[in-house]
Amino acid sequence: MAKNLVIVESPAKVRTIKKFLGPNYEVMASNGHVRDLPKSQLGIDTEHNYEPKYITIRGKGELLASLRKAAKKADKIYLATDPDREGEAISWHLLKALNLDEKSKNVKRITFNEITKNAVKESLKHARDIDLNLVDAQQTRRMLDRIVGYRISPLLWAKVKRGLSAGRVQSVALRLICDREAEIDAFIPEEYWTLDVSLEVSGEKKPLIARYAGKNGEKADIGSKEELERLEEELKGEKYTVTDVKKGERRKKAPLPFTTSTLQQEASRTLNFSTQKTMRIAQQLYEGVDVKDEGTVGIITYLRTDSVRVAKEAEEMAAEYIKEQYGDAYMAENAAPAKDSRKIQDAHEAIRPTDINRLPSRLKDSLSRDQLRLYTLIWKRFTASRMSQARYDTVQVRISAGEHRFSVSASKLVFDGFMKVYTTDEDEKEEENLLLNELTTESSLSFGSFDAKQHFTQPAPHFTEASLVRTLEELGIGRPSTYAPTITTLLTRRYIAKENRNIFVTELGEAVNKIMKSSFSSIVNKDFTANMEILLDNVGEGTLDWHTIIANFYPDLDEAVKQAEKELEHVEVRDEVSDVICEECGRNMVIKYGPHGKFLACPGFPECRNTKPYLEKIGVKCPLCGGELVVRKTRKGRRFYGCENGPECDFMSWQRPTEEKCPKCGGLMVEKGSKLQCINSECGTIIDRRADEMSDESAEE
Repeated sequence: MAKNLVIVESPAKVRTIKKFLGPNYEVMASNGHVRDLPKSQLGIDTEHNYEPKYITIRGKGELLASLRKAAKKADKIYLATDPDREGEAISWHLLKALNLDEKSKNVKRITFNEITKNAVKESLKHARDIDLNLVDAQQTRRMLDRIVGYRISPLLWAKVKRGLSAGRVQSVALRLICDREAEIDAFIPEEYWTLDVSLEVSGEKKPLIARYAGKNGEKADIGSKEELERLEEELKGEKYTVTDVKKGERRKKAPLPFTTSTLQQEASRTLNFSTQKTMRIAQQLYEGVDVKDEGTVGIITYLRTDSVRVAKEAEEMAAEYIKEQYGDAYMAENAAPAKDSRKIQDAHEAIRPTDINRLPSRLKDSLSRDQLRLYTLIWKRFTASRMSQARYDTVQVRISAGEHRFSVSASKLVFDGFMKVYTTDEDEKEEENLLLNELTTESSLSFGSFDAKQHFTQPAPHFTEASLVRTLEELGIGRPSTYAPTITTLLTRRYIAKENRNIFVTELGEAVNKIMKSSFSSIVNKDFTANMEILLDNVGEGTLDWHTIIANFYPDLDEAVKQAEKELEHVEVRDEVSDVICEECGRNMVIKYGPHGKFLACPGFPECRNTKPYLEKIGVKCPLCGGELVVRKTRKGRRFYGCENGPECDFMSWQRPTEEKCPKCGGLMVEKGSKLQCINSECGTIIDRRADEMSDESAEE
C-alpha cells in the first residue's frame, strides 16, 4: 500500500510522475481549483474586513471525497500543484477542503520547474510549508477581478446588452485597442521623397547607388515634389567625391531564452499561433509527451514565467552540446551566470527544453505537427541564447556634391555565431556590397542618373496578438498567465475581431469602452492598473497586507457604481423602431443588438421570427451610383462604409464619409479625427475643422 500521497493539478501529469516515484507513492489530480467564490453573489464580506467566502466548486464533491479517503490512508501528503501563485493557492484550498492540518509535519508543499525524474525526486528533498504570502497575492487578484466583474457588468447589461462583462485587465486592454484605432483613424499621411543617385566608379562595371542624406552636414528631409525639383536643380553640374570611408565591425547579441510573453509573441509572429493555442500546446509539452524509448516525460520547463534565468545544470549541458556540435568558437563568451539555489521551488527559469540533447529531429514521430513546431522554436531559441554573438564587417561611405551629402552603407556577415541555429525576420539580412570595400577618398566618381520616389508616412499599425502582449508587458499590465485569457475573453465577448492577424475593435467594443472611460476611468487607466500589479507583487513578497488593497479599492469603486446607477436609472433601454416593414407580418421591424452589432428583427417574436441585416444610413450619397451610404460590417465585425446598392456598387471606405465636398476637386470628404480628407488619393486635400471652428468663433467675437 502506498505510504505517500502526491496531489497534482492536471490528470496528464499523474502517469508521468507515478512512473518517476514508484509504488510507494499514490499520485492523484485535483483537476485545477477545488474551491472558489460563489457564482450567485459577490462572495466578499464587505462589512467584515472583506473576508472572502469560498465554496466547493460544483461537480468536485466526488473528487474531494476520493482525495480525503486517500489522504487518511497516507503517512505523508505532498501538495504538488504548479510552481506559481495560482498553484500555491490551489494547494492551500486543497489543504482546507481536505481538512488537513497545515502545521502537520506530514503535509508539505513541493514544486518542480520541469517534469523530469531528477526534478520531481529533488523536490521531495526540499518539501516546505505553503507560502501564505503567495496565497494572499492570488486571493487579492481574484477578489479584485470579482469586484470589478460583479459590480460593473450589470451596468453594461442595462446600458448595452446582457451577457457583457468588464474586467480589471480586460477593460484596460480594450481601451488600448480603442485608443490605437482612434489614432489610426485620425492619422493624416504626410508626403516625403527619397532621392538616390547612380554613380559610375572608375574601373568598375557596376554603378554605386547612394541616398541623399542632407545639406551642410545636417540631415534634411525632402517634403514635396517642389523641394525635390529644387534639389535636383542645385545638384546639376556638381562634382561627386568620396569624402569618407569608414570600416568597422558590428556585433549582434544572442537572444534571451523565452519567457511566457516572448514565447507568445514569437509563436504568433512565426507560427501564426494565437496566444491561447501557444499556451495550450506548451502545457502539453510541459506536462509530458510519450517519447520513443523514454516513455512519458515533460520536454520543456514550466511555461508561466517572466524570468530569463537558466539553471546551472542546463547551462552546463548546453555548453557541452554546443562545444561538441559547433566548436569552441560558437560558445557564449560570457553566458549569464545561473543563480544557484538549493531550493528547487525557487527555480523559476526561462522556458527551455528539459534536455538539450532531445533534438527536434528525434521527436518527429512523438509529437503532433504543432507540438513539434513549438518545441523546435523553444529548442532553437534556448540553444541560440547560450551561443556566441554574430559578427558583421561594416563599411559606410559618405559622398559630397557641393553643399549636399549622399551616403551608402553595407554589412557582411563574417561569423554567424548564434545565427547558425536561430534567426528571425528582424535579424539584418546580409548586405554585402564588395564595391564599397574598394572605394577610397581617391576614387573617381561620375554622375549617372537620379532615382526619386514618393512616399507617405504610415499610421501606427493595428495591434496583433503579439504586439498587444508586448504592450501589456511593457506597461506592466497583467502577468504572464493573464495575457492569453484576456485576449480570448475580448474575442469571445466580440469586443474585438481579428482579420489577417490584425485586431480591430467592434461596435460593441466601442460602446463598452465608452461607458468604462466615462464612469470608471481609474479601472481603464493603464498607470493605475500597472501600479495595482506592483501592489499585488508586494503582497506576494509579504511586505503589504492584502486587506489594505481591497479596503482602498472597494469604496471608490462602490461610489463610482452608485453614481453610474443614478446617471443610468432614467435610461430606458428600448428596441428602436425602424421604418422597415416586415414582409412576413406587416409590423415595423425593430433594431436589436447581436454578437456582430445591430440587426433588424420583427417585434412579433416568437410568432414571427423574421430578421435581416440593419443598414444604418449616414445621410451621404454614394459618389459612384447616387445610392445611400450605410454602415456595414465585415464577417469579423469590423465596421466600414459602403453603398446600399452593394455588392453591385463596390464603393467602400474605412473612414466615415461626410456631406462636405472637396473644395479642390469636388470629391467626397472623409473624417480623419478633427480633420477632413479628400477620398481621391490624387487630390489629397485636407481641411482642419478645428481651425475653421476657431475662425468662426473669432468672427463672432
